[in-house]
Amino acid sequence: MPDIVLTTLNAKYIHAAFGLRYLMANLCDLQSRAAIVEFDINQRPLDIAEVLLAQEPKILGFGVYIWNVQETTAVISAIKRLQPSVNIILGGPEVSHETDGQPIVDLADHVITGEADLRFAEVCARLLAGDPPSQKVIPASLPEMSQLRLPYGFYDDEDIAHRVIYVEASRGCPFTCEFCLSSLDVPVRAVPTGRFLQALEGLLRRGARQFKFVDRTFNLNLATSSSILEFLLARYEPGMFFHFEMVPDRLPGGLRELVKRFPPGALQFEVGIQTFNETVAGLISRRQKYDQLADNLRFLRSQTGVHIHADLIVGLPGESVSSFGEGFDRLIALGPQEIQVGILKRLRGTPIVRHDAEWGMIYSAEPPYEILSTRLIPFPEMQRMRRFARYWDLVGNSGNFVETAPLLWRGTGSPFNGLLQWSDWLFARTGRTHGVALIKLMQLLLEYLTEQAGVSEIEAATALLHDYRRTGHGDSPHFLAAARVELEPAAAARTSAGRRQQRHLVS
Repeated sequence: MPDIVLTTLNAKYIHAAFGLRYLMANLCDLQSRAAIVEFDINQRPLDIAEVLLAQEPKILGFGVYIWNVQETTAVISAIKRLQPSVNIILGGPEVSHETDGQPIVDLADHVITGEADLRFAEVCARLLAGDPPSQKVIPASLPEMSQLRLPYGFYDDEDIAHRVIYVEASRGCPFTCEFCLSSLDVPVRAVPTGRFLQALEGLLRRGARQFKFVDRTFNLNLATSSSILEFLLARYEPGMFFHFEMVPDRLPGGLRELVKRFPPGALQFEVGIQTFNETVAGLISRRQKYDQLADNLRFLRSQTGVHIHADLIVGLPGESVSSFGEGFDRLIALGPQEIQVGILKRLRGTPIVRHDAEWGMIYSAEPPYEILSTRLIPFPEMQRMRRFARYWDLVGNSGNFVETAPLLWRGTGSPFNGLLQWSDWLFARTGRTHGVALIKLMQLLLEYLTEQAGVSEIEAATALLHDYRRTGHGDSPHFLAAARVELEPAAAARTSAGRRQQRHLVS
């Protein structure tokens, strides 16, 4: 049985815990006495506690994040009631700031704040030697990346076959956006490029084909990002996929030429725009060049096969629904394949709280601490925007309605306004934001487009049928009869012509 168990509750099974693997890699002599045991937040806390206690550990190290803190608190509470002698060590962003008064911190024996890659091993060694640290909250200084042992050997064959493989070439961010924890992590520290590429080579040899780079600003150091892209391009095979988080206004010519050489679907760029309102950007200390950003997105859409995932945030200080909508329209015009509409979260430790009084910022007391209202967006309007974000996911980001979605805003002069009208109607019609099956959603779209948006039944049904078949369905739902009438005679005519040609060739 291991003396040390490293554990966390992932958001989904496919998310392998990157942080745990870094901790394991840097346990050094203690590795043989340690194990990684992962769960997901959909598992029952008592079942998780049962599995962990069956390991009979002396130390349990939990990774705590905004998405799992409530479930993890329940797990630790049960463990401490059943086996109070187990040493509980917490780490992760949710417990690295504002530790006073957190229920999960009260339950733990020790909390390591900051990057615990090296400090965790030190604390474990002391606990196992019977010399526990006297302080409960133990700060960890930022390690140089050259000091760390890399974690990639702790992805097993199951991880490589079925889970997201996270990698990082650097940590930190040079920007100071006040809603983001990375703004506290200065300076940017890079893994020595040679070591990193050697690790990537090892993962590729083992069959890894999908990689998610967790660097906050992958394209900050152009020499490094170019080296990595050249390395991946030289080893590219069909089915490989690489996700990067990019600074949206930084894509010079050399990098553009490299990106153009990747086949469609091989690269995904996550670009955090967050707001197009320059006054709001100034309030939250966000620096970006909007003209260059727009030029870069146009280039990526017109000359590359990159899949663009762009982020906007609702609820920033100084942002109204109207100004958010203007930004959404600007982004729609640039054509990214996905627009993630996020609701502002108050992450522990971030300086966004300095705006609370002036802008009337009220956040939920429960994770993920989303904004409830601001001076410019009262609670009912914020709820409306939550629904907008959810319904936009269903019709815009899902990829299920490529042809149908633009009909929702055609003729309105504003995609945002058209979609908001659809969102209001859909909620009034259904009273729900989740659990809407695809076929039901198609029926509702047909109803809205024909009865509210002035689209003819034939046009709306044809767009829906095209979208339905694009996703791999071969049947024709009964309510799309108008489209079948239009499409099937043409198909029948083609079939008849083919048969006549076949008879002619035979004769």
